[in-house]
Amino acid sequence: MSELVFFSGTMDCGKSTLALQIGHNRSARGLQGIIFTRDDRAGEGKLSSRLGLVTDAVEAAPGLDLYGYLVERMSQGERVDYVIVDEAQFLAPEQIDQLARVVDDLDMDVFAFGITTDFRTKLFPGSQRLIELADRIETLQVEAMCWCGARATHNARTVGGAMVVEGEQVVVGDVDRPTEEVGYEVLCRRHHRRRMTSASSRAAALSPDVLPAGNA
Repeated sequence: MSELVFFSGTMDCGKSTLALQIGHNRSARGLQGIIFTRDDRAGEGKLSSRLGLVTDAVEAAPGLDLYGYLVERMSQGERVDYVIVDEAQFLAPEQIDQLARVVDDLDMDVFAFGITTDFRTKLFPGSQRLIELADRIETLQVEAMCWCGARATHNARTVGGAMVVEGEQVVVGDVDRPTEEVGYEVLCRRHHRRRMTSASSRAAALSPDVLPAGNA
């Protein structure tokens, strides 16, 4: 029976790598799929992994009817056996509803990959709708690590190496951007609460007068 499966995790835990692997495994069995993505780090219409793997994809732009797009491709004689969606957190809730319809009406597996919360620890609308609708939610077992060595559970946005908690929900960046640019870092809850990134921890280590924050 076809399923809508949501693979979730923090940044840097291998979501895109797994998406590419699932596509490879099904392709090796002779199945044909469509890959959707949104705002990938490699640019429009690409699905990329931090390991250096990249493949072409369909950009799931705002307003694109994913169900209608698939029906049109199939009506033109194209075979579609499954769907992969990367960066699913960026999709609109109605696009998640369309993916559920793909499963129910077209009897097709949909594998969605994304992070659940933004840099403010608030749910992305697309991820929230996936949690509400998915037949199955899988937490990726490859654990991203905070700079302290603990399991990373939160995504932090940084500017100049300092964590910020205000701004637009979606700003494209990555975990390996130069510190002077807008970037992202995965942190454990403790250091996310304290707004202590790897850069600020190094600065604190150089100061002999640092004391713990009173509200930590």
